[in-house]
Amino acid sequence: MAVEIERKFLVVGDQWKQDVEQSTHVVQGYLANAERSTVRVRIKGDEAFLTIKGRTEGISRSEYEYRIPVEDAQAMLAELAQGPMIDKVRHLVPAAGHVWELDVFAGDNEGLVMAEVELSSADETVDLPAWAGAEVSDDDRYYNVNLAARPYRTWGLSSG
Repeated sequence: MAVEIERKFLVVGDQWKQDVEQSTHVVQGYLANAERSTVRVRIKGDEAFLTIKGRTEGISRSEYEYRIPVEDAQAMLAELAQGPMIDKVRHLVPAAGHVWELDVFAGDNEGLVMAEVELSSADETVDLPAWAGAEVSDDDRYYNVNLAARPYRTWGLSSG
């Protein structure tokens, strides 16, 4: 079984930009979001993936990812995805012995910049770069599936 172990942080400042190794445009949507799993379709650059993720336990969850034809991904996003798409540019930034993924969101989530670092175990320690702000690993609002359902730009709006 594949397991994803990651921590998420809000990004402060733009010092990270000088260390970017690679940047890729990402569009993704969700086909299903249930209590025990989510199903996502992602187009990342010129590749596409179907991903099934299990429920998060701490900072870990099961993850199964399969490459699919881009044309199939485009059709699934157009016909089957629920809610607005997640639109972001993912930047790979090496720091403190890891390659961090920094997502700069666009569209309904514009203004949000988040960093993720994948770990080999849940108890692995990691030195935080200066641009790593508040940790949001345990805040469900920052899961991409929830950002699709309730975008960042709407958080300040009254719900009633």
